Amino acid sequence: MKALFFSASLLTLAATAAVAQQLPQPSAPTPAIAAAQDIPYPGTLKLSVDATDLDRKIFQIRQTVPVAKAGKFTLLYPQWVPGGHSPRNDIDKLAGLVITANGQRLAWTRDPVQVFAFHFLSPVETKVGRMVMTPDMLNLQWLQMGFYPAGYYTRQIPIEASVKLPEGWQHASALEVAKTEGQVTTFKPTTFETLVDSPMFAGRYFKSVDLDPTGPARVRLNMVADKAELLEFKPEHIQAHKDLVQQSYKLFGSNPFDRYDFLVALSDTLGGIGLEHHRSSENRVAPKYFTDWEKTFVGRDLLPHEFTHSWNGKYRRGEDLWTPTLNEPMRDSLMWVYEGQTQYWGNVLSARSNLHTKQQSLDALALVAAAYDNRRGRDWRSVADTTNDPIIAGRKPLSWLSYQRSEDYYSEGQLVWLDADTLIREKTGGKKSLDDFAKAFFGGANGSYVPRTYAFEDVVKTLNDVTPYDWTRFLKTRIEGLSEKAPLDGITRGGYKLVYSDTQTEFNKSAETRAKNTSLAYSLGLTAGADGVLTDVQWGGPAFKAGLTQGVTVVAVNGETFDGDKLKAAVTAAAKPEGKLVELLIKSGTRYRTVTIDYRGGLRYPRLERIPGTPARLDDILAARK
Repeated sequence: MKALFFSASLLTLAATAAVAQQLPQPSAPTPAIAAAQDIPYPGTLKLSVDATDLDRKIFQIRQTVPVAKAGKFTLLYPQWVPGGHSPRNDIDKLAGLVITANGQRLAWTRDPVQVFAFHFLSPVETKVGRMVMTPDMLNLQWLQMGFYPAGYYTRQIPIEASVKLPEGWQHASALEVAKTEGQVTTFKPTTFETLVDSPMFAGRYFKSVDLDPTGPARVRLNMVADKAELLEFKPEHIQAHKDLVQQSYKLFGSNPFDRYDFLVALSDTLGGIGLEHHRSSENRVAPKYFTDWEKTFVGRDLLPHEFTHSWNGKYRRGEDLWTPTLNEPMRDSLMWVYEGQTQYWGNVLSARSNLHTKQQSLDALALVAAAYDNRRGRDWRSVADTTNDPIIAGRKPLSWLSYQRSEDYYSEGQLVWLDADTLIREKTGGKKSLDDFAKAFFGGANGSYVPRTYAFEDVVKTLNDVTPYDWTRFLKTRIEGLSEKAPLDGITRGGYKLVYSDTQTEFNKSAETRAKNTSLAYSLGLTAGADGVLTDVQWGGPAFKAGLTQGVTVVAVNGETFDGDKLKAAVTAAAKPEGKLVELLIKSGTRYRTVTIDYRGGLRYPRLERIPGTPARLDDILAARK
């Protein structure tokens, strides 16, 4: 019996082996691309861009890459976008790649795994990408224009760039100009790392203003616009931007750049952007940014936010975010410092420089506090996990924003840093504040733009140097923990409380007008576009419970054709004892249905209300520094 059993076992093993031989096995791995080394590249790359084809919106590119010896050579197209925190560079817009050596055309093959390892096309309509070229202006991002050789840190690769612009156009960039001949501008040689961090704005209608003519570094406000008249500004408009520079210097106590260029497009045709660089920033604002100054205050914190990034994000950045090349994965674990504290200082500096009034900054903060205090996803997903969102979602629209959460490290991070600021002020009797942290942590390196990295422990140490406290627990609880409520202690400790009213603040009204929607997030729990399409539904709110979702269209309100004012009036009427519940005719695809929303709470809009008898620390935070 033992022999039979043993024999049967052998037959089973043999049969199993036979089956295994028929199953698919992995193919040989693709050969690895040479790892980057921190050694000088043997030669200077040259990159020439012809940006004159405005009608077809095509950039013509010619690049020369010297090579030290014959043999296999790998070129990389930048994949990871600094400031975008994700692998989203537009390789799909690149076409017509031809490579030659000694006048002979060479065959090339794209790596089947590292597909970024090729003539670049600009989007001709918004559905295929952000518009970067119009008949009157362009935004040239070197990141999308060229390749670099594998095997070297980008800071070790020299490159000389040039650009041909349409006749009569002017331009601005943080790059140093070597010469201009006719329509062609050639820049002084720099590194590939610095080149991709130095984009250009150019246009037919252009103005440039020096914001700090006697300061430690040249800081300029460079503007392009859809029309010449949009560039007409008043002295007080420019003064606010000059004050932004001075208030930033007072906050950080340094200038981590030898020059800084605000690149600003006053346009509704160029694609929207707010992107930081070490010595410049790309910004699109409302076309009537200057000519309608009293109405365009929403969004005026964009320039303070991006300017802050020169200190926080470019000079100091999380150690796992810095990479030696643009094709090695970035990790975003400390984005609640990089973006969260920048979001905080963006709002504060807006008030300190008078780009916002104190009241506008308070009203903006109220909108943030309400949004996160009503974010249902807080009970399952931490702020820390949202730092992965740039990679996970690439800023694609979400069906249930309030439950899924999306890059909440920005504005919930802002609330955390307000909490920290007011706590420091309380513990030190107003002698210390987060300003002291900013100066200690982000200061230094005058005139230099070499990054310094940091870890979580460095943040905690600097906070303890300012004010001893259990900052590790403070930060981990708020960033890594779960809580049904947003961290609003900073507002309360600042002398205010979040309340809801049936009337909107002027800031809220302006934000709604700018977004072209009707926001009833804290009453019905929905937001509707001007066309009646729901752009957001609050998870668990009245509209959610009535079965509504993002994307359906409100055709009628209580039997009348939809418009935002009628919807608001219906909510107000439903709050009365004899009032009728809001009834909506909904179109979803080809189907129509009537929905009744069980809500009688009236209109609810957030605002901050002063708490009598408490220190007005928020007022102190927003006040200009002398």
